[in-house]
Amino acid sequence: MNTRLLLIVLGVVALAIAPAFVYPMLLVKLLCFAIFASAFNLMLGYTGLLSFGHAMFFGTAGYALGVTMKHLNWPPELGLLAGVGVAAFIGFLVGSIAVRRQGIYFAMITLAISQLIYFLAMQMEWTGRDDGFHGIPRGSFLGILDLKNDLALYGLVAVCFILALLAIQRIVTSPFGQVLTAIRENETRAISLGYDVERYKVLALTLSAGLSGLAGALKALALSYESLNDLHWALSGEVVMMCLLGGLGTLGGPVAGAFFVILLQNFLADKVGEWLAVIIGVVFLTCILAFRKGFVGELAERLGRERSAKLDREGAQ
Repeated sequence: MNTRLLLIVLGVVALAIAPAFVYPMLLVKLLCFAIFASAFNLMLGYTGLLSFGHAMFFGTAGYALGVTMKHLNWPPELGLLAGVGVAAFIGFLVGSIAVRRQGIYFAMITLAISQLIYFLAMQMEWTGRDDGFHGIPRGSFLGILDLKNDLALYGLVAVCFILALLAIQRIVTSPFGQVLTAIRENETRAISLGYDVERYKVLALTLSAGLSGLAGALKALALSYESLNDLHWALSGEVVMMCLLGGLGTLGGPVAGAFFVILLQNFLADKVGEWLAVIIGVVFLTCILAFRKGFVGELAERLGRERSAKLDREGAQ
């Protein structure tokens, strides 16, 4: 059994036994933000595009699920598809506008559009304004899985988490993913090789937005509530922090970073009050200085060095 397959098996086993030791709703929150961070990593880690507005996809998907399930009486599976579809559509529109610029200009365009959507959500009556969108029913998934049961809901989120990671892994290892990596490393060279760089960037942003929408819709379904905070620029900053802590350009890095940040917030929230942001900032700075490539990035590099040294020793013998 190769290392990758072993890690997959261990991950599935860990997800299966986790509810016996951890409150299922905390696990649901962890997995939702892990999907969100992994989706953002597809943009920054593999394509090299820094977005400061990714919360707009996360939040709008939650509102889309809420409206379709509460007012249109759609089942959860269609509500989730609506959330993903709306987020992906917005991602396509944003991408069509923003990819015409690079670097900080791209980031500022995404932030500006995100703030526009936040302002609209704060003004519209149907979004609940500052109070958020309440009363989202959980319903029954495919008519057989009662999502009012926390364990059943956790099972659905865990399956979505696994499928999302497998989808991202497939994307980044495909020829399409290799072109994204080439754009990140040297965009000018990618253009000279004949690739339509703008089209690839738009597709990458659309895929990332759709996966972010999946995370936001699952969170809204789990909490039966969509908060205006899920559209705020601060959440876009948090997901950047998650990816940097875990390790950009790695499959497990954003997952580790999301777990670390959410668990830290959950543990400290009722203990330090307003000092939470300061403490998280200090922890973030310390971790970045100690692990410049993130937790998983540093571990992968160390394992790679050890593997290379072992091969060199075997070759010398």
